[in-house]
Amino acid sequence: MKLNIFNLLLNYVLLKSNEMNIDESHGLHHSMDVLFFANSIYEEEVIEKPYLVQQSDIIYTSALLHDMCDNKYTDDVDTELNNIYMYVKEMKTINTNYLTNPGDVDMVKSIIDTMSYSKVKKNGFPNLQEYQCAYNIVREADLLSAYDFDRCIVYKMQKHNTTFSEAFEDAKVLFENRMFKHQEDGLLLTKYANRMHNILSTNAKWKIKKWNQFISKK
Repeated sequence: MKLNIFNLLLNYVLLKSNEMNIDESHGLHHSMDVLFFANSIYEEEVIEKPYLVQQSDIIYTSALLHDMCDNKYTDDVDTELNNIYMYVKEMKTINTNYLTNPGDVDMVKSIIDTMSYSKVKKNGFPNLQEYQCAYNIVREADLLSAYDFDRCIVYKMQKHNTTFSEAFEDAKVLFENRMFKHQEDGLLLTKYANRMHNILSTNAKWKIKKWNQFISKK
């Protein structure tokens, strides 16, 4: 992905985050975090699946923009999803080396529309054929970013106006019921994501323990 495209995508995230009051748990920092994990998975998967080189723009674009139509921040998901589609389509028009294959823009929309944890739990994985691995890369990158325990606390406090201790307890339950079970629930298909699950789970459990010790002293 060209640097100018990368900058334009980041600008969109900034613009929509301000417009939709998307807090830091799902804004620019989160988009960059998901991109980082997506790139890490991609670099490993592309060794055995060289066709992914042709899909890299799809992967990176979806990773960066995926939360700019999140139902936690908008009552009109379809409109915001279409806004993403039109923005990406416009960038493709003025940048001939971006999303060069027919259907690439549609695939960005399809990945973003079907990758959320709740939709996968409800409907299962979509069948995106030759783009299935690209879909899983973005989806699993988003899952890996969710192992950040403090991010979960921040979301609870800012979105639901709770105290730190209340947010901590809610986040702890969420991790026990969701994040720590990603592997056993069959949500992680790439080798990288499965390795990181063990590392990130251990880190999150340590963070929970330390915060719990801190709170118990107060």
